[in-house]
Amino acid sequence: MPKDAQSSAGGEELFTTGEVADLTGISAATLRRWYARGLFPGVADGEWTPAAIAQARTISRMRERGHSVEDLVEAVQSGRMIGYVDELANEQLLSDRYTLEEASKLTGLDPETIRETFAALGLPEAIVDNLNGDDVRVLSYLASSIESGFPREALLQAIRVYGQSIARIADAEVRLLHLHVHEPLLREGAGAEEINAQLGGLASNVLPLSLPTMDYLHRRYLTHYLEQEMVTHLETDEGGVTGDGRLLVAIAFADLAGYTQLTEELGDEEAAGVVERFVESVRRSIPEQARIVKTIGDEVMLVANDARSLAEWAVGFQAGQTERPLPRIGVHAGEVVYRDGDYFGREVNLAARVVARAAAGEVLVTWPVVEASGRALGFDLIGEVKLKGFSHATELFLAHSKPGSAKAAGKGSGKKGKKSAKKGGGKSGKAKARR
Repeated sequence: MPKDAQSSAGGEELFTTGEVADLTGISAATLRRWYARGLFPGVADGEWTPAAIAQARTISRMRERGHSVEDLVEAVQSGRMIGYVDELANEQLLSDRYTLEEASKLTGLDPETIRETFAALGLPEAIVDNLNGDDVRVLSYLASSIESGFPREALLQAIRVYGQSIARIADAEVRLLHLHVHEPLLREGAGAEEINAQLGGLASNVLPLSLPTMDYLHRRYLTHYLEQEMVTHLETDEGGVTGDGRLLVAIAFADLAGYTQLTEELGDEEAAGVVERFVESVRRSIPEQARIVKTIGDEVMLVANDARSLAEWAVGFQAGQTERPLPRIGVHAGEVVYRDGDYFGREVNLAARVVARAAAGEVLVTWPVVEASGRALGFDLIGEVKLKGFSHATELFLAHSKPGSAKAAGKGSGKKGKKSAKKGGGKSGKAKARR
């Protein structure tokens, strides 16, 4: 903090115009001119708060992007351009600054590793030219983890997951605040000072709760997945890990049949509500050892260590669906590559193609799922189907909940596969229709 900085009655740091010019690189004359135009409502002349300084930096960037002062004045006065929260601005403003070389000496990490770290976190490359105290602390944690023996590549993967997840959280927080608080205030005709006061007060009250909430959730989920990992090691050979380090998992894709048409009929907002209800129903109903990997539009990708439980969930889930459009689900099992919290490889691609062959309300599975399933499910052979992008045909089965009604006895392709198709009892015509 600059030595001449004062404090307001509320305890926040106050800065003179000259100090702000030194901190931001914006000339004092420009700052005074912007102030006179009303770009910093609620700020007394010569008593700059951290939030106002952050606002000045934002205005400077907007000017560089070609926005006129008149446009910015109108945006501030109408409440469309809101200020920063002092808590956030303080963190960025009052911290010490370090060069890349200084950070390297303090943490023991070489400059290239530091660059890789911030790239993995998804932060701008230019950040390494102006590091703050928080940046250096995070780098110190990384250095300690490497020194303790945690593999560097695994650590970078974990960092990528942290970066992607936290970026999504922060983006959601800002967008939800905009959609549910900022926009309604604008529609009600609230002025700039009222909007800034309400948003600032809300953010100041909610922001301190976010870190303990995330820490709580992290510990809960960490406990859950550690327990699941122990179960996996006890119930599967080598804990579901193959000799080359791949994971043996079941993969399911679920989406809404005819969703594109639904969007045309109902419009984006109502169709989005249908997707929200669908994803939430999946989330609430999946077995304990399964988890949602990601959602893309109306499609949900799930993985589980147990193919049987995932197939049984899929059939049971479909039985309870009444709202149209009905879901369709494809389930497959095989070896996958795990990277950065996601799953990759041929078997994932095949599972995605399986669901594309399913009709509304159906659960289609492959032979590895049939083989792993118990007596609770029946399977009707659809046939050997040529899936897009795959050179060899894949046997697909329609899963249902009728015990003892499985009509397929085949084990993949070749002679046994052909025999199973014959035992399928009149399913060849259906198979042809699907091709």
